[in-house]
Amino acid sequence: MIRVLVAEDMRLLRDTLVASLEFEDDIEVVAALDRGERIVASAVAEQADLAIIDIDLPGKDGLTAAAELREHYPDCRVLILTALANPGHLRRAVQAGVGGFVLKDSPRNALLQAIRTVAAGGEVLDSALASATLRTPANPLTDREAEVLRRCAAGADPKEIAAQLHLSYGTVRNYLAAAVTKLQARNRVDAVRLASDAGWL
Repeated sequence: MIRVLVAEDMRLLRDTLVASLEFEDDIEVVAALDRGERIVASAVAEQADLAIIDIDLPGKDGLTAAAELREHYPDCRVLILTALANPGHLRRAVQAGVGGFVLKDSPRNALLQAIRTVAAGGEVLDSALASATLRTPANPLTDREAEVLRRCAAGADPKEIAAQLHLSYGTVRNYLAAAVTKLQARNRVDAVRLASDAGWL
């Protein structure tokens, strides 16, 4: 029996997925969550074999939760089920040790096969997305440039970012300028968009 945890914030999708999985003789849904920060504790408490996680969860995004799950409870395999066909997300998922990455518009039989494959220790990646990821260039940003852009994306201005990171205002402006140049962006807003679309933030 595969003990499955489902983490999906949209109630209708979550309930539909749970109901669909409960028709299977070899799958038992042991937890259904709507927030990312509850995943690790629930997986441990329920001794889940597999966590099906959406990327865009409130509280803590699915990829961060997946990385924490791998660190704190590696016996639970992870299958990302998402509508976000983003090469950067796939790259982050692979770095987090995720066993599968499947799009929400996949056929039911493909999802069930992915669940069984990942639970058994195998890997499943959407082939079109994997191909697009291989064609996407590597992240040109340094960790600090990415951090400054992340804070910019959250609405902080350079002075606020400088205070938050204990840097000078000029240093923050230099990091932002470097990011804009490396991404060949028109401005900071465009740099944030490009880096986010690539999954680098």
